[in-house]
Amino acid sequence: MLYNTDVVKISVSKARERLSEVVELSQSEPVELEHYGRRAAVIISPAQYDEMLEALEESQDVAAFDAAIGEPGDNIPWNLVKADLGWQ
Repeated sequence: MLYNTDVVKISVSKARERLSEVVELSQSEPVELEHYGRRAAVIISPAQYDEMLEALEESQDVAAFDAAIGEPGDNIPWNLVKADLGWQ
């Protein structure tokens, strides 16, 4: 699951006092840190962070592909691309 709507909110000062608990909690759900009632940061697990980065990179690849396909001029045939990459 890329996006979790269950978010625990805690003030920065309380998070500072209970940092190890906040880190532990972030392994199962995002923890939103608030400073003077406003969002200051979100703590998430490394696994969720990696998943989000992977999704971002994938969306950037799709956007780059779409932009390349939309460029004027001749496209390189797929068979030639596969041959150049040694996939055949």
